[in-house]
Amino acid sequence: MSSQKKILFLGSGYVAGPCFRVLLTRPENVITVACRHIQTAQNLCNGHGNTRAISLDVSNQQALEEQVSQHDLVISLIPYTLHAKVIQAAIKYKKHVVTTSYISPAMQELHQQAVDAGITVFNEVGVDPGIDHLYAIKMITQVHNEGGKVVGFYSYCGGLPAPEDSNNPLGYKFSWSSRGVLLALRNDAKYWKDGKIEETPGSRLMDLAKPIYIYPAFAFEGYPNRDSTPYTKRYNIPECRDLIRGTLRYQGFPKFVKALVGLGFLSDEPVEYLSAKSTPIAWNQVLQKVTGASSTNEQELIAAIIKKSAIPQEDQSRIISGFRWLGFFSDTKVHLKENLLDTLCATLEEKMQYEENERDMVMLQHRFEIENKDGSHETRTSTGLWFGVPGGESAMARTVGVPCGITTQLILDGKIKEKGVLAPMTLELCQPIIEALEKEGITMVEAVI
Repeated sequence: MSSQKKILFLGSGYVAGPCFRVLLTRPENVITVACRHIQTAQNLCNGHGNTRAISLDVSNQQALEEQVSQHDLVISLIPYTLHAKVIQAAIKYKKHVVTTSYISPAMQELHQQAVDAGITVFNEVGVDPGIDHLYAIKMITQVHNEGGKVVGFYSYCGGLPAPEDSNNPLGYKFSWSSRGVLLALRNDAKYWKDGKIEETPGSRLMDLAKPIYIYPAFAFEGYPNRDSTPYTKRYNIPECRDLIRGTLRYQGFPKFVKALVGLGFLSDEPVEYLSAKSTPIAWNQVLQKVTGASSTNEQELIAAIIKKSAIPQEDQSRIISGFRWLGFFSDTKVHLKENLLDTLCATLEEKMQYEENERDMVMLQHRFEIENKDGSHETRTSTGLWFGVPGGESAMARTVGVPCGITTQLILDGKIKEKGVLAPMTLELCQPIIEALEKEGITMVEAVI
């Protein structure tokens, strides 16, 4: 009987390469890459043995089921809204599934069916979510085993350009959809503070940004990331009174974004003068319309921006200089994208891409405020910093793709046996992934402050 393991790879995004690399170190693994456009799948398979490329439209349930039925495990790297369809097909044919996405309500609903089918549907095994969970659970379990309590938990993660390549007004570059990055800036925030749930609307999210001190060499600011409140349950720390999971950006990013929000640039409401059929319009004309300035004269536009966005005096020259860099005061024609958000995205994507030989980095830190068994208090940290390789794997692709590949292999090897719709929320699930990641050089450093 063949010991061949057949893996169906749905999608071929930027994290696929490192995941591939991990799985193809094992000669028994045979991978089918399925994309809507076969050329995309062929590009990923190029030069790799034990792989084949096919065209597959995941929205075609019959075609999806046919492919799922022929494999042992499915890695789903397609948009998270489609994962439930994939899991349903996997339940029908009793096949395992791995995703790097958060478990959505639609996915969670399939838990009992997955248990009954005897399959493992493992999710949240990238970097954030993923590596963050692994080291949070590791430390929390250790503290609890020592008889202590975790009374405060603060976790911040950011995918950013390396310092030398953070050379634009936002200190940011896009390795994925700029729209996704900007939409995340509109999310409401929920977190625990002094044992109570605090809520802040997305329109005021940047007001919560504050300096986050990790290493002296970095000037970071952080703000809450969506809803942190379930994590007292997910991480089994009901004693925790302060809990925030947040996003890291370089200093200045939040105030720059706040100015954009003040001008309405994060709105995806249709705007007539930006419709595809409209007359071409320049950036300075768009700015005149959003600010209500009397003309496209630069000084008048600047005065109108400062007034409408209420930019504090100490930030004015930096933010206005950034707007100038984006071309807001120029007569350059905008890309007509129906609304302000997508019109802005088109310009950001032009100006804020990684250039050849530039590198990204991922910074992740947990801070645990601990009350020890003897009543004493201490702060512990878990810190991860990973850099991309110019011309090679990006830090983001590596820290998402490698945990995904490792988890897949652990399931295929029978080392992860738990069934149902899972995330790494117990030490039993986390420990084998941590050990395999450390062999790949991906680790977080623990310290007592």
